[in-house]
Amino acid sequence: MDDVIIIGGSFAGLAAALQLGRARRKVTVLDTGLQRNRFAGRSHGLLGHDHKPPQEILTEARQQLARYPTIKLVNARADSVSGAIDDFAVHTDTGETLKARRLILSYGVADKMPEVPGFSESWGSSIVPCPYCDGFEFAGQHWGLIWSGPQSHNYVRLFLDWTDRLTVFADVHDIPLNIRADLARRNIPLFEGRIIEITRNEGHVSTIKLDTEANVTVDILFAHPRNKPSASLHESLGLATVDTPAGIAIKVDERRETSLPGIYAAGDLANPGMPSVTTALWQGAMAGISAQQSMLV
Repeated sequence: MDDVIIIGGSFAGLAAALQLGRARRKVTVLDTGLQRNRFAGRSHGLLGHDHKPPQEILTEARQQLARYPTIKLVNARADSVSGAIDDFAVHTDTGETLKARRLILSYGVADKMPEVPGFSESWGSSIVPCPYCDGFEFAGQHWGLIWSGPQSHNYVRLFLDWTDRLTVFADVHDIPLNIRADLARRNIPLFEGRIIEITRNEGHVSTIKLDTEANVTVDILFAHPRNKPSASLHESLGLATVDTPAGIAIKVDERRETSLPGIYAAGDLANPGMPSVTTALWQGAMAGISAQQSMLV
């Protein structure tokens, strides 16, 4: 029996495994290799790894974990989970059943792409969600923002730290009059209508086509589609969740423990705020440390 099984081997899961491996705890990490930021060419804002491809960072991390004999990395999907604290069973798509005293869920989320031609093909390159991840590289250029709800007004104010050239696309959202007035005060153009196509041009430049027959070209386009957990294990376990503007997140306490004793969660799956590699790493490390300390006698 393992001490801990970690379901999801991206940044949060590997960070948890590192802490547990250094504590000489027996750990199995199950991973499908489909991390959320695999569409991004570079990862930014991570100290010591700024501007590196995310896959390169993960490959290096897995190589570093190989020096810990108690850590096992397995390319497999967890199909179901049963049991309780000190006696969990994880059933994989390879037909294997693994046992562990604790579980860490870090299988992340998947972004739900809108049915707009060109959107999914541009996601992670010319359409991005995070100014902290990509803002510096496009500072001073023409930004576009697809409105997604009340939180978009905060993005407007946030983006002005990087650029004074911003265009907002309502995309059939009903934007309140007071926010429209604020956009006008800031000289930020607002285009009505529904986005019907996005064409990626040279580099990161995108042309947004609207059903009002207007075409607008921007240097980088920001969007915040809703997401959903990449697996449904938390549902079958009955774990408490919280509803966020982006989607559902698993509810955890300050130790990253979920509503079910012995199960911890980290990364985008349990992050109701702005996701990033940096936050995924500290959450994963905390989940690993908390799981280890919960087994002390």
